[in-house]
Amino acid sequence: MKTRIGILGYGNLGKGTEIAVAAAEDMELAVVFTRRDPATVKILTDGVPVVKADEMAAWADKIDVLILCGGSATDLPVQTPQCAALFNVIDSFDTHARIPEHFANVDQAAKENGHVAMISVGWDPGLFSLNRVYANAILPDGKDYTFWGKGVSQGHSDAVRRIPGVKNAKQYTIPVEKALEAVRNGEDPELTTRDKHLRECFVVLQDGADAAAVEKQIKEMPNYFADYNTIVHFIDEDEFKANHSGMAHGGFVFRSGKTGINKENKHIIEYRLTLDSNPEFTTSVLVAYARAVKRMYDEGQRGCKTVLDVPPAYLCTQSGDELRAHFL
Repeated sequence: MKTRIGILGYGNLGKGTEIAVAAAEDMELAVVFTRRDPATVKILTDGVPVVKADEMAAWADKIDVLILCGGSATDLPVQTPQCAALFNVIDSFDTHARIPEHFANVDQAAKENGHVAMISVGWDPGLFSLNRVYANAILPDGKDYTFWGKGVSQGHSDAVRRIPGVKNAKQYTIPVEKALEAVRNGEDPELTTRDKHLRECFVVLQDGADAAAVEKQIKEMPNYFADYNTIVHFIDEDEFKANHSGMAHGGFVFRSGKTGINKENKHIIEYRLTLDSNPEFTTSVLVAYARAVKRMYDEGQRGCKTVLDVPPAYLCTQSGDELRAHFL
């Protein structure tokens, strides 16, 4: 029997999730929930209903895992605990500083209602988190470095779009090349947040909006822009459509460590992603971990989980014998 997937939110992540579910032989899309008028939402999959989000409770026994495709700034802190009361759920909450708080809220809701909820799934947090954990375990004497970009940050772009007066926006995260090369060369530099990345925003304002006020809100936004050198460009809608319609992204995780009696041997672990479509890659990760959510639920596990709690085999359709024969 195929795992029945629901989607909440049909923006870039929702569409990417639909594509990833269609490619998964063991899954099927059961429903798409939206806060918009369902009649205005055209999805790719024939025969799948689009339903108002406030009618989700009626679907509690009709889907196995709900994939939440909202933004981390304002949607997921509210939606994930609420939905974990009704379903097994998975989200891509990516505000690193608030993950412990989000975990506690979701864990309580999931345990009280007998569900499995997985948070902060994607590539960072997510795959990059796994690489940091593996590398720290292997090289305990060392330093971690993470660089993102150059590319479009969905979470940061969403946060800018939520500012009053903003009609549309894209935010690019750009590694500082000098810092990146120093890490790759094994120099073990001491780097602040500001040393590692530049953030560049391209913003279309609504008519009558105060550009200075919007720029101030962007640059002072905690957890998103306050700790970075941030450049804000105000452009018109035509330029935005012409030059900022792509969703490429990527990044690097490094662990620089030493071994030996006198710490004479140096090692560098580097993990890199280069992505044409940030949302399609992120949702491919979400769908793989949705498979794990269903398996953990069927085993009797309950409460909130992260990628750190999931055995790699739970992500795969192959049997243990097949995995050992072809991947080990």
